Amino acid sequence: MSPVGSMRNPATFDFSTISETVVGAYGDDVVRGDPRLGPAYAAAARRLVDRGAVAIGSNCGFTIRYQAAVAGSVKVPVVMSSLLLVPTLLRQLPTAAKLAVITFDTTHCGEDLLGVDDPAERARVVIGGVEGSQLWHNEMRRTPLPTAVADIEKEVAASVARLRAVHSDIGAILLECTVFPLVTPAIRRITGLPVYDITTLCRMTFASVA
Repeated sequence: MSPVGSMRNPATFDFSTISETVVGAYGDDVVRGDPRLGPAYAAAARRLVDRGAVAIGSNCGFTIRYQAAVAGSVKVPVVMSSLLLVPTLLRQLPTAAKLAVITFDTTHCGEDLLGVDDPAERARVVIGGVEGSQLWHNEMRRTPLPTAVADIEKEVAASVARLRAVHSDIGAILLECTVFPLVTPAIRRITGLPVYDITTLCRMTFASVA
């Protein structure tokens, strides 16, 4: 079983979870944004609701591309990605502060995924990633391989450090990848900054309907 902190481990949350596999949703296709996957995600969401789900999340931040398709297919709250938090977090921070988004792959995390239209606000979002890392190679396989938590921490911490070396005004960190919650506590400890991830959003969403 995946470690506590993973979306795949029921012990990550203090409420019951159920899961469905999205047919054909291989990691590499989801990261690249295959538009044909929208109906499959919507179908999986409907199956979850039929089984009693009162809110729906996702196990990849890049599924924000299917947010509208899934939300339009069910009548429960849908939070497909921690990236939904970007506009809210910008408003929480001082206007001079920046939000660091740490993503699985910066080459596929474009401005269209951030939900920020104002150029001045968009300039406050700085993006770093772990593409090319051991985690990236393991997860991009059609059958993903496990990555040691210590290695994930090292790779995410290095990405954060690179951003902070250029942007001293970072006030908070948002982790896009759903593997990253495994190291969220470590990143908070290392940086001393607020760190948000998909589990943050899922807990908030479930609290709204519990």
